[in-house]
Amino acid sequence: MNKTAQSVWENCLSFIKDNIQDQAYKTWFEPIKSVELTDNALYIQVPSKFFYEWLEEHYVKLLKVALTKELGKNAKLLYKIRMENTYGNKQPFTEQLPSANRTPMKPQEVDAPFKNLNPELKNPFVIPGIRNLKIESQLNANYSFDNFLEGDSNRLARSAGMAVANKPGGTSFNPLLIFGGVGLGKTHLAHAIGVEIKDKYPEKTVLYISAEIFTQQYIDSVKKNNRNDFIHFYQLIDVLIIDDVQFLSGKSGTQDVFFHIFNYLHQNGKQVILTSDKAPVDMQDIEQRLLSRFKWGLSAELHQPDYETRISILKNILYRDGVEIPEEIIEYVARNIKSNVRELEGAIISLIAQSSFNKKEVTLELAKSVVEKFVKNVKREISIDYIQKIVSDYFQLDLETLQSKTRKRHVVQARQLAMFFAKKFTKASLANIGSQIGDRDHATVLHACKTVDNLVATDKQFKKFVEDINKKLTL
Repeated sequence: MNKTAQSVWENCLSFIKDNIQDQAYKTWFEPIKSVELTDNALYIQVPSKFFYEWLEEHYVKLLKVALTKELGKNAKLLYKIRMENTYGNKQPFTEQLPSANRTPMKPQEVDAPFKNLNPELKNPFVIPGIRNLKIESQLNANYSFDNFLEGDSNRLARSAGMAVANKPGGTSFNPLLIFGGVGLGKTHLAHAIGVEIKDKYPEKTVLYISAEIFTQQYIDSVKKNNRNDFIHFYQLIDVLIIDDVQFLSGKSGTQDVFFHIFNYLHQNGKQVILTSDKAPVDMQDIEQRLLSRFKWGLSAELHQPDYETRISILKNILYRDGVEIPEEIIEYVARNIKSNVRELEGAIISLIAQSSFNKKEVTLELAKSVVEKFVKNVKREISIDYIQKIVSDYFQLDLETLQSKTRKRHVVQARQLAMFFAKKFTKASLANIGSQIGDRDHATVLHACKTVDNLVATDKQFKKFVEDINKKLTL
């Protein structure tokens, strides 16, 4: 007997009804209609977006089990959402959304010493008394390899991440350091590795933490005089993921404690995954012994996505959100937002929101309007490091010379220009600008800005320097 959408869904409902309360069944499952069955994919129609979100949050596991019983392990569930038409047409229309098939990450149980009333940071290798602890992984289950699209810009990092997820602690990629600019997917990939490891090895204890929170935890442990407990807690972890490790820069105490944790985990075959906005060779104020350990494994860079990858990312976002827009608009957005994935996603979401809230169709004119504003906003975000690079390149100096103590006129002027543009384009304080540009004080920065203003008014050649650099920074 051939299976139909209705027969498959009726069998699923029969299973679901036996596993939830009657009231929940009547509220959340009786209104659903089966629509279509293609290969191993069942389409069901729900009355609203809220209804879809509630099912995904509370019943996705039950739906997955029921559907797998009927269609096998490759079963897919897709929702069609009946929506009122916002464009004045009386006929309703449908949005189509895939099921995420993901439940939130569960707490992980580990054994720790029983004798201390505050067991969170205790060594698991003390013999007397064992107590079972639950450790939240801090992983976001929505960040997976399925929605981290592969392209030339990220192939090495993604492939290395997959290898680590398949065999944590058992590859030469230990540590795995993922580095790259803002918004290129470092955090997404780090979470995806952790989520995949938990799927494949549920018994392993995985912990994701930002370097900033790790530092704050360490400071608290010192204040409470339980530094050793802090170290012992991290020895419990099988897979440690530390995001934005460059944040440890200049924090010698935190670097020291992390050095000992890192050594212990590495020597015991545990996996360490790090992310950073720069390569180890470019990290400043990090101890040499720690930097050398960062280089033990693999450092994989994430680059800006190429055009084809940007197209794929946009189509994936639209598919995820159940939105269809013309191909020419997708291509226009991809051509004009090149910097990173986060901005690309922000632009397409802004476009969808403008269309939805203002009840306008998504047209090329609307796309141009949204993208133009978005790109202008993006251009305002310029870092002090980037300004120093532009100024150094313009005057054919290396960064070390720009930041040096030399009083040679052309170097001094370049340094003053870097300070001037840092004050103009960033929100950093004068003291912060000075500390990043050659370790100067705020008075030096103030003097540099006044000098540049005076020279612009009296020196035509210097004025051209300012105009050229300004143009490069605002391109």
